Amino acid sequence: MKVKYNAPAVLTFTLICVVVLLLSRTVARGLTAAWFMVPGRGGFNAVSVRSWFTLFSHVAGHADWNHFLSNFAFILLLGPILEENYGSSSLLIMMALTAVITGVLNVLLFRNGLLGASGIVFMMILLASFTNFSRGEIPLTFILVLLIYLGREIAASFSTNNISEFAHIVGGFCGSLFGFFRPAKSRSK
Repeated sequence: MKVKYNAPAVLTFTLICVVVLLLSRTVARGLTAAWFMVPGRGGFNAVSVRSWFTLFSHVAGHADWNHFLSNFAFILLLGPILEENYGSSSLLIMMALTAVITGVLNVLLFRNGLLGASGIVFMMILLASFTNFSRGEIPLTFILVLLIYLGREIAASFSTNNISEFAHIVGGFCGSLFGFFRPAKSRSK
């Protein structure tokens, strides 16, 4: 029996995030804040390569190991299933689009910076509820997941904390749209 690199997009993303966190916690202090956190409103510099890079890269930065583990418990659970159903390239594109959309909206709407993969987590949670989707139908599991996960985030958005519920909500809507408009490859044959 051998170990298989079964979900290349998810596993490679995970490894990149581990390396970024390891480096930022040891030899490259400040790496996450400089290159893996998208700035808030007023902090984006349109002529800076770094600002443009962070619109995408913020999903690879995490504040600490607890932040990383809370995101990747879901990503490593849901990601391989989604990668099998949608394909590595499609899932990678969905992850990148979710990162850019949450990054741009954060720059436009919020003063605080944004880092972490929780928008991708919520994209995957809602996308996973579409794995048995057929055209012309809305899965009840999708409705329940939408109510439970996004409802909780909307309610939590009225409290003061260091969590970007907005990124969770946007990620969830991205996953919903991807699931509705992009059928899994196993169903599209």
